[in-house]
Amino acid sequence: MTTPPDNRQYTLIVVSDHSQAVRKFRLPRRWLKRGAIGAGVAAVFGLLTVTHYFTLLSASSENRVLKEENAQLKSQVLLVQEKVAHVQSTLDRVERFDAKLRSAVTHLQDPERNLAIGPVGAQEATSAAAPAGSENPAALPGRISALDSEAHRQEASLRELSEYFEDQKSMLASTPSLWPTQGWVTSDFGARLDPYSADRSMHQGLDISTPHGQPVLTPSDGTVVFNGTEGGYGKVLVVDHGYGVKTRYGHLSETFVRLGERVARGQKVAAVGNTGRSTGPHLHYEVRVNGIPENPRKFILE
Repeated sequence: MTTPPDNRQYTLIVVSDHSQAVRKFRLPRRWLKRGAIGAGVAAVFGLLTVTHYFTLLSASSENRVLKEENAQLKSQVLLVQEKVAHVQSTLDRVERFDAKLRSAVTHLQDPERNLAIGPVGAQEATSAAAPAGSENPAALPGRISALDSEAHRQEASLRELSEYFEDQKSMLASTPSLWPTQGWVTSDFGARLDPYSADRSMHQGLDISTPHGQPVLTPSDGTVVFNGTEGGYGKVLVVDHGYGVKTRYGHLSETFVRLGERVARGQKVAAVGNTGRSTGPHLHYEVRVNGIPENPRKFILE
């Protein structure tokens, strides 16, 4: 059974404001349905078009922002690469300076000091720094970590050198390198005839003839460890300079320092006299290293 066609019609009446004529339009119902469907399709299509347009507009804006961020990141990476290259160059110069210092100071090879020529730790072979901008940014973290390790190694090496030179500075300040008084050496270090017994004996220092009361100066920094009378030496002063080095001053007329007092190089500590077994005013001067008498001339630089 077939459905009869829908022949119903709608009348559209149009009334004009300027004339009395009234127009009538008869519209089949099926036209209105088709028009409504077409208008709906057009509305949906328009909505999709507008949505797509705004999506593309947003994506374009985000893309522009990403491009700007990417350009900034590239600039920052280039700057970091330049700084890394500069740090590497600085470390290379420090490395060369470290090696130069160690090769210039032969005492650094002393095994008892646990020092050796060359920097501290094993030095890894490194290639020349790549020009800024040519290095893969992904390799930067590894390179920065290597530079950090290298910097710590260089710091340890330079600290060791600093401690060595500081120790040498202290040792130099403690070396009895000055004449303790002005005068003439009448008896040198070594075997001699004793002026009292005429027997051949070991003279453990220098006899410096000089007028009574002549100042006696400390030849280096130290601490007074003895101040009193000692047999044939008469009035005696002993100064400990550290590193096992001590100096003794005999036949003094008087002393100007106290036991335990810290003295400096060139400081007036006593006066020449004629106390003890002495044939005239003079200073008996000794240098002992770990208790063993040494020739004082070995230490005097003047």
